[in-house]
Amino acid sequence: MTEEVRRLAAGVLLPGFVGTELPEGLASRLEAGLAGVCLFGANVRDVPQVRALTDAIRAVRPEAVVAIDEEGGDVTRLHMPEGSPEPGNGVLGRIDDEALTAASARAIGLELAAAGVSLDLAPTVDANTNPDNPVIGARSFGADPALVARHGAAWIRGLQSTGVAACAKHFPGHGDTAVDSHLGLPVVDRPLGALRDRELIPFVAAIGAGVAAVMTSHLLLPRLDPDAPATMSRRILTGLLREELGFGGVIVTDALDMAGASGRIGIPAAAVRALVAGADLLCLGRESEPHLEPVLDAIVAAVDSGELPLERLRDAAARVRALVRPSAAALPPDPRPEPARLAAGFDVQRSAAAALAEPGDWTVVKLDVEANIAVGVTGWGPFAAADPTVGGRFSGWPRVDVDADGDGPVPVIDGRVLVIGRDIHRHPHARAVVDRLRAAGPVVAVDMGWPSPDRRYADIATFGSSRAVGAALLTLLTP
Repeated sequence: MTEEVRRLAAGVLLPGFVGTELPEGLASRLEAGLAGVCLFGANVRDVPQVRALTDAIRAVRPEAVVAIDEEGGDVTRLHMPEGSPEPGNGVLGRIDDEALTAASARAIGLELAAAGVSLDLAPTVDANTNPDNPVIGARSFGADPALVARHGAAWIRGLQSTGVAACAKHFPGHGDTAVDSHLGLPVVDRPLGALRDRELIPFVAAIGAGVAAVMTSHLLLPRLDPDAPATMSRRILTGLLREELGFGGVIVTDALDMAGASGRIGIPAAAVRALVAGADLLCLGRESEPHLEPVLDAIVAAVDSGELPLERLRDAAARVRALVRPSAAALPPDPRPEPARLAAGFDVQRSAAAALAEPGDWTVVKLDVEANIAVGVTGWGPFAAADPTVGGRFSGWPRVDVDADGDGPVPVIDGRVLVIGRDIHRHPHARAVVDRLRAAGPVVAVDMGWPSPDRRYADIATFGSSRAVGAALLTLLTP
């Protein structure tokens, strides 16, 4: 019995690992029943290398799940150095063309299928109702849950048409938070009725679109369960998601190495509690190989003690085995939209449009802030290294890079200044830079994140900073 339980326990674990090749120890784990692996940016050089890696994984375990966070837009793993060629949810929601959203997701799915990836931990279907949200922002299709629902469903259909499984996240909704759950435990103090009217609407649409998986969020919702975050709440995962909303697919946890999940109790205890609550596939996070043995021991002990019913573990493992597998995608992707089409989704204040129409050069001030853990270090905006359209007038303009997370001096600049940053209003030094530059002369501020409602620091708001959005921005800056 212990051997069966240990293999079942392995069959619900999704670790990350170090390197671009399959480690021998992880290969042995796969032979022993490990569900699969989650790939992060550090595991990726290019698509052929990823394909060689996934082929090696499936040579050991043909049914292995290979997952990745490829949202398009700001969050990309296949294109981290140069930035994503797909626009991302924020600007897609602004354009509000569901066919365009589906085509973007389909392009992502075709690339993932070619790389041998079977589960894309996307799309984000949180309605970003809090403009100070530090982790969702332009990863969301918008603040209107009905719009998010429509585009989330279109994205899911587009991706899954390629045979790659989609995963709607972060249930029951991470949009109304001001805390990054990588770093702490956000609290969403809303009753179930209010959640039904806003946060849950996109997830209902995702389920209706046939989404293969739903990812949990490490949020505390005290009106639903004051004792456990959503990832470890039976009331939320089994009662709400399974029984009330009727979701029959795989419930995937957000990474259990995040502070919102395991900061107080450790990863093994978090793993057990998530399974008891109703989760099926446990994403352990980056470089999680050292945690595998303690997590396996904890799950086996929980079954032995009766804390985790054996049937619950069997059910979870069976759902994971039934996940969609990549199919051969023979059709070419739809053509990517022209930059001018994406620029139509920007919010451009009249004063900014008038200033850009005047002849003459600008000094560019690039506001660098530390990206959240979900995004990581990636090429962004018009600065993306591999963007073939970066050149001409823009590349010839003087540029000053400012650490907007620090408190260093504000540059003294003569003439017109073009400030380009992300989520400018959320960073005190970034705001200070813009304010002081404006006191000295003409400034146009470009926010390539999620702007504040008053647009004080967003004369141009692009609602995303992918390479594709950067190319679209250049059509405005250098027509």
